[in-house]
Amino acid sequence: MPRPRLPIGTFGEITTRRIARGRVEARTRYRDWDGKTRIVQATADTERAAERALKVKLSERSLFQGSFTELTPDSGFPALMEYWLEDLDLEDRLSPSTRELYERDMRTLVLPAFAELTLREIGVARCDRFIKQLAKQSYSRAKHARVVLRLALALAVRHEIIPRNPMDHIARLHRTPSTPDALTVPEVDAVRAAVRHWESGLSRSGPRPDGQLGQIIEVMLGSSARIGEVLAIRRCDVDVASSPPTLRIAGTIVTRRGEPAHRQDHPKTAKSRRTVALPSYAAEAVRQRLAVMRERSPEALLFCSRNGTPLTPNNVRRQLRRVMKLAEIDGVTPHAFRRTVATAVNEAAGINLAAELLGHSDTKITIDHYIRRNEMVNPVTADLLDQAFRRS
Repeated sequence: MPRPRLPIGTFGEITTRRIARGRVEARTRYRDWDGKTRIVQATADTERAAERALKVKLSERSLFQGSFTELTPDSGFPALMEYWLEDLDLEDRLSPSTRELYERDMRTLVLPAFAELTLREIGVARCDRFIKQLAKQSYSRAKHARVVLRLALALAVRHEIIPRNPMDHIARLHRTPSTPDALTVPEVDAVRAAVRHWESGLSRSGPRPDGQLGQIIEVMLGSSARIGEVLAIRRCDVDVASSPPTLRIAGTIVTRRGEPAHRQDHPKTAKSRRTVALPSYAAEAVRQRLAVMRERSPEALLFCSRNGTPLTPNNVRRQLRRVMKLAEIDGVTPHAFRRTVATAVNEAAGINLAAELLGHSDTKITIDHYIRRNEMVNPVTADLLDQAFRRS
């Protein structure tokens, strides 16, 4: 009859026998972390000493050899942080920009609060208080800190360093409800007028304009594309001869620390590649840009520097701030045009079409972050109530 299987981390009956030169050997069966049962033995001068030596040896066997780490619950949090960053690189699932953002959030938001703590000392109450205190300063910073702290502690749980993730039990973050801002038609006209004034050369603010800012704005207003996606448009991505003219959104410009800006061959997410029909004003802006481009390669960027290198989103934002300051208009960012497009399409044709144009797979994202709520209820309700309750 086969011996019953031992639970992992336990040993069977200890036996002893006298071996050469008066020594005593104690041995037992021990089931290791990998499920295999092995013979463990120790020797000493007496049976009692041999059993004691064997038990010490057994207590020192690691149940967590599979984690390939020397971290324990008594390791400091900085050690876990470095281990987590190495694991991110091993998985290699994140884009370089997201990997860089995670490290920055961990080092600047989380590490200062946990640098002197061991993993054993990081409990639910401490994590809950930390996130709440950060949320008082900034909801966005608290949200970013929550993401990276949860990921790092989840790795410690998966590798059996700690038994549970305290971040799984903290209170939910609550954000004050806000309505996404979108430009009205008069505000769009004011922005266009300000850009024309700046590009005419009448303003002495900054370097001489090259006309691209106005064209970039028209393309954003005609496509819903993000600023990085617009700056990544190539000759081969536009077809202004078709009816209607079309634009393929298939890349974005990324900037990383210590590297020049370059084109990534997919938008923010790989699933958001799409081809959109262009309204007349956006198609005209594309034609104007094509007419002055020197580079004829299909891969040439539609919007670029004088040297043909990519424009950076931050550079365009800086130009737009300068123009808006001249126009005395506050709060206009490149993303405001994306919200403006979403709101206009939603009001005319509904949320599903607006989400499709923006490249969203879930309309909830479009509703929560891109649609300016129209407070005006359909006036047909007045006629309906008149019919129901008109005074005779």
